[in-house]
Amino acid sequence: MPRRARVSRRVLTPDARYASKTVAKFINCLMVGGKKSISEGIFYGAMDTIEAQTRRPPMDTFELAMRNATPVLEVKPRRVGGSTYQVPVEIRGDRRTALAMRWLIRAARARSGRSMEEKLASELRDAANGTGATVKRREDTHKMAESNKAYAHYRW
Repeated sequence: MPRRARVSRRVLTPDARYASKTVAKFINCLMVGGKKSISEGIFYGAMDTIEAQTRRPPMDTFELAMRNATPVLEVKPRRVGGSTYQVPVEIRGDRRTALAMRWLIRAARARSGRSMEEKLASELRDAANGTGATVKRREDTHKMAESNKAYAHYRW
């Protein structure tokens, strides 16, 4: 990170099928080893699977899953005197979506299933329904922030 100059954000082009920047960012996060065409195939295949199973527009399911997975609070360690406190802080908007995407992808990869396409589809469906490992992770993060609310005055 530069000391004086501001960090310039790269412009992200929307994806081809849904014309959404969020989907483009999700595909980039899903990508492993620079193989973008493979990650696009996995994502679009998962969306087709969701559409076939739920008979609803897959973007609605994706947006609902992202909304259910997005955290609002997290804890950050803050050293005061000789002890370290877990201080609850609000999360910036871009970090919220990045955490939600990271958690969704990590939970999908950890699932047992036949292909990554099916694992991602089932994780997105579960997150849209308010269940699954991603939503549990968000609730755990919020629970941790809630239990450490007494240290909120150490916020910086």
